Amino acid sequence: MAEMEPIDREEFRQEARAWLKANFPPSLTNVPGLLFQGDAHAAAANADYQLWRQRMTDKGWGVPTWAPRYGGAGLTEAHGKIIGEELAAIGGFNPIRSYGTMMLGPTLLEYGDEAQKLEHLPFIASHERRWCQGFSEPGAGSDLAALQTKCIDMGDHWLVSGQKIWTSGADQADWCFVLVRTDTERKQGGISFLLVDMRSEGIEARPIVLISGSTHFCEVFFNDVKVPKGNLVGEVNQGWTIAKRLLQFERNSLSEVKADITPLAPLAHDYLGTDALGRIGSPDLRARMVRNAMRHEAYMATVRRLAAEAKNGGPSHGVSALKNLWSGIIQERAELLVEIMGADGLGWAGDPYSAAEKEATRAWLHSKAFSIYGGSYEVQNNITAKRTLGLPG
Repeated sequence: MAEMEPIDREEFRQEARAWLKANFPPSLTNVPGLLFQGDAHAAAANADYQLWRQRMTDKGWGVPTWAPRYGGAGLTEAHGKIIGEELAAIGGFNPIRSYGTMMLGPTLLEYGDEAQKLEHLPFIASHERRWCQGFSEPGAGSDLAALQTKCIDMGDHWLVSGQKIWTSGADQADWCFVLVRTDTERKQGGISFLLVDMRSEGIEARPIVLISGSTHFCEVFFNDVKVPKGNLVGEVNQGWTIAKRLLQFERNSLSEVKADITPLAPLAHDYLGTDALGRIGSPDLRARMVRNAMRHEAYMATVRRLAAEAKNGGPSHGVSALKNLWSGIIQERAELLVEIMGADGLGWAGDPYSAAEKEATRAWLHSKAFSIYGGSYEVQNNITAKRTLGLPG
């Protein structure tokens, strides 16, 4: 579709605002979405969540820029941005958001064939098929190209053997997009990109218990797993190129994620009290909260400046910098929240603390992972140095 005219933009905003007001369940206001969950199981979803998901699926607004045949609404990027802004204004969220919509879907739109798009995109758009990411291995983390999961061409199928680690949600996922080695002579040039059904014989997912108490990550073992030939995305040994593009989508998505934590100012008033001028009681925390808010505003301004690059369809070299900036903002906010709560911000299961206080502890622990997943802080700095600043590798 053509870019929207200014009058069309305002008309669509009014349309979106009215539809969201009529269809978004009030009980879900300011409730974090089941980020990354996008699965058919949805055990944690209540009735209103399921209703909201179905309404967004029927409207095509979970992935508004995708073509209708793939489950989208065929809208422009400008339409999609307006939907996101109006959702945020009412304390809503996109119930379709998942690894499928943030990473695999955009990748298939660029590199997948039509059969793969029709097979997978509608199920991603309807939130019915959950995906996990099979990239990292025990010996291939920051140096991802060192991966050793073996893939042999058996003529009528691929045979996959190896191990992945830190695979988010693998124990509940329906499918996995996997990087495999198809050529042992070349490092980056010997990697291919496969789509693997997690119900395939020979796959075992083992949850890993984290310091936060969750088991979001898994080890995944592939023991002579047969994969149809049609599940190869792109060409043989093109996987590294495809993976780099997918990681661009991932980092961009991570940089867009809002902090699912309680706003700081009201809590600070409750826990710290106010001074004679009605300001938050702790000058140090007050100043740090302001600095964090300023960093967030600077981040949002940078996002707007880089939006033009994304419109052109090419990789944005600023995504790595955005990812690091947003990770720092999230970590700082989590730290501030715990400090505002004081001793009450150290709650754990079974302790006499409120649910919000217990969640603050877990959010602080979980925030440490932002420096690693989606590409470590150091890796992102290297990418920025080489691709944006033109420094030697």
